[in-house]
Amino acid sequence: MVTKPLLLTIDYDLFIPTMILEVAILDVIPGKENDFQIDFAKAQLIISSMKGYLNHELKRCIENPSRYILMVNWETLEDHTEGFRGSSAYQEWKQLLHHYYDPFPVVEHYESLSRGLETTEGFGNQTPTIT
Repeated sequence: MVTKPLLLTIDYDLFIPTMILEVAILDVIPGKENDFQIDFAKAQLIISSMKGYLNHELKRCIENPSRYILMVNWETLEDHTEGFRGSSAYQEWKQLLHHYYDPFPVVEHYESLSRGLETTEGFGNQTPTIT
């Protein structure tokens, strides 16, 4: 059976930054991980109610269970740095979470340059060709 190469078209909209990713590595004081997770469950209700918030994900490190990574997608950088951080809601966030960190985390922001290709079927044995 002859198979044709899978042809993909490039959607140039994929290369336009559409959101800002906030990334923070959170080193929690050892022994406080469970308390942190309980308080984070409360704090996520605060951040998710903010203007410009899109979604977030908190992951725990396998090799170092006191380390977490928080990734938050915002519509704009200002939604995080001015809107959220300048709000009274941020004061609640700080009160719930900031005493768990040692050292205090560095927060960085990233913009999208491209996205991975998504398929529903997978490529199987075919080699993708970009046209």
